Amino acid sequence: MTPAPAAALTAPGKALSYSSDDIKRMLPHRWPMLMIDRAYDVVPGVSGRGIKSVSVNEPFFAGHYPDHSIMPGVMIVEAMAQLVAVVYVAEIVENGMGNGMAPGDGDPASGDGDASRNVGYLGSISTMKFSRLVVPGDQLTLQATLGQRLGGLRQVKVRASVGSELAAAGTLVVTTGRKG
Repeated sequence: MTPAPAAALTAPGKALSYSSDDIKRMLPHRWPMLMIDRAYDVVPGVSGRGIKSVSVNEPFFAGHYPDHSIMPGVMIVEAMAQLVAVVYVAEIVENGMGNGMAPGDGDPASGDGDASRNVGYLGSISTMKFSRLVVPGDQLTLQATLGQRLGGLRQVKVRASVGSELAAAGTLVVTTGRKG
């Protein structure tokens, strides 16, 4: 028997928390492209926060300014987009409707369904400003707030901080589902 995801232990109506193992069940990403370590304060379908611990062992540091390691901006954006996917998929998981399941048919995050099939794609980076370099040893705190739907797209406000310092902030547009 597999342990219940952290989210299943949270009372209804409260913000949820997801461990790295929960996130692996929610997203199709795997190492080296799984960019978030934990998600918390997740209000399914609305908003959430996440953590990305930046290690010197990240594969991109080998070639991205090897004598002055900085996390590429595109990887920061990817981490923010993956948090968006967790917030989006959390709504499906918590409603028990991953991959065509009806409520009560099982928990997609526990492996009974494949919630990761509901993860869409990054459609555009509408605006993004980078304010601080992110280096090994930093812990990125990510925030995502889903905005209005525009057909099959959704606008999202995102932020990444290191401590009290803003590292990046902007607006993404994501697809709300995956085609073929």
